[in-house]
Formats: sequence, structure tokens, C-alpha cells
Amino acid sequence: MATKVSEGTVTAPDILGLATRQEFRAAACALLDGMPDGTGRLVVDLARTQRVDSAGLGALMLVQRRATDRGQVVVLRGASDEIRFLLALTRLSEMFEFE
Repeated sequence: MATKVSEGTVTAPDILGLATRQEFRAAACALLDGMPDGTGRLVVDLARTQRVDSAGLGALMLVQRRATDRGQVVVLRGASDEIRFLLALTRLSEMFEFE
């Protein structure tokens, strides 16, 4: 019998930074908390996100940490080449799955 994996999607803002990080993190963590421990997949839709600053990176890291603590996965969808490069440069790309 296969275990059904829950999935939720949160859309990141155009600029994921100091002004938007708390609302983004709260929405992402609420989705994670709504999934059973040990299962779940949170998709962060970055398709419209133009820029991520250090506060935005921090928010992504905290969301990833919450997911890891709960046995869940965070997937980044639609990340631009610039955002992928930033994540690689800061060695954070290894923390996430990409679509």
C-alpha cells in the first residue's frame, strides 16, 4: 500500500526580501504544518520572483529547516538562472530540489 504524499504550493513574491520575508515564511510554514510529519512536499513557485536578497535567502533556509525537521521536502519551481546562481554561490542549492 503506497503512502499518499501531501503537496502544497506557495508562490514567492516578486522580490523575496526584507519587506516580504515574514509573510512568505508564515505561508510556507503553515502549508508544511498542515501536512503529516514524515511526508509532504512543499513547492515554492519562484517563476515571478525577480530578486532574492539575504533576508529572502534566510527565509528560504528557515522554511527548509522546518521541512527537514518534519521529514518533508522543499522543491523550488521556476527559479531563474540568476536565482539558481545565487543559491549555488551561497552553497544553498544543495538544500533544495529543483523543477
